[in-house]
Amino acid sequence: MNGRLKDWAHTIKRDVHAIYFAAGDPRTPWYAKALALCVAGYALSPIDLIPDFIPVLGYLDDAIIVPLGILAVLKMIPPEVMAEHRAAAALAAQRPANRTAGVVIACTWGAFAALAAWLGYRYFTD
Repeated sequence: MNGRLKDWAHTIKRDVHAIYFAAGDPRTPWYAKALALCVAGYALSPIDLIPDFIPVLGYLDDAIIVPLGILAVLKMIPPEVMAEHRAAAALAAQRPANRTAGVVIACTWGAFAALAAWLGYRYFTD
């Protein structure tokens, strides 16, 4: 069961990446792009149909609505376009992560946090 769940999660991750690639493809219908935007917006939105603080049900709506939305988007994208972008997503997942870029981004955020702390200290102590 645990292996099947990991495989399903890996497939969902690959398909989300492929949908992202397909959204930039001119062969993808506009309504598939619009639905993909709505599904992503719902997944990232702090406002849910059932609030997350309600035990079990709060996260259950995300676990059902988001995968069903992804499935609906996948059905709207032409199969040949989706196959092409699934292959591109699989290749992108195999590439090593750029650790240098990660360090630069982390340092930039750290510098902004330090600047905000310094400005806050100066503002509140004077």
